[in-house]
Amino acid sequence: MTPTGERGLVLVVEDDRAIAELVALYLRRDGFGVLVEPDGEAALGAVRRHRPVAIVLDVGLPGLDGIEVCRRLRAAQDRTPVLFVTARDDEVDRILGLEIGADDYVTKPFSPRELAVRVRTVLRRSGDVAGEQLVAGTVRVDVDRRRVHAGDDEVELTATEFDLLAHLMRAPGRVFSREQLLSAVWGYPAGTGTRTVDVHVAQLRAKLGPSGPIRTVRGVGYAAEEGPR
Repeated sequence: MTPTGERGLVLVVEDDRAIAELVALYLRRDGFGVLVEPDGEAALGAVRRHRPVAIVLDVGLPGLDGIEVCRRLRAAQDRTPVLFVTARDDEVDRILGLEIGADDYVTKPFSPRELAVRVRTVLRRSGDVAGEQLVAGTVRVDVDRRRVHAGDDEVELTATEFDLLAHLMRAPGRVFSREQLLSAVWGYPAGTGTRTVDVHVAQLRAKLGPSGPIRTVRGVGYAAEEGPR
């Protein structure tokens, strides 16, 4: 039986045994159970069998790479938070990963302690209040159930997309800089660049459609419209 740990089970998909063992060590210290798989096909099977709370997914896997694993999960409506680990320090690769539904990424070499913090960050539900409802126009956010509707349609968001939308809608009209959003939603400063925020905002707008409440304040950042329109 795979131990789930007090914080739940994290699936680590990494073909480098030394890296996998180091990541698993730090995650276990943080209270997670850990299951390690070495390739993409095994990872997809493990997700179906074990239902992890999060996936740490190497991009450069043999055979089925991490990008394709994430793509297949999202195509199957699996919203398990995904944190990419990549040796590719190229913005195009990072943006592609975020656009297909990854929640965060780290580049090699990385601090295993930082990775564990980022896993906690994508899983955190801080600020959620039972019964809290946020409304802007036809967009409704049920914070307790983590569900979003645009008009009559339910919208499927990643964990990070949801947290970003809720953070903006909790302070309608307030303009947040990209650096402030990185700190509040992702839990770290802008050391990796603010393009991450822009990509997630673009994805939110695409999913919410024309009724989406997020507006751009040129030269500053982003804000949510104030209340129902």
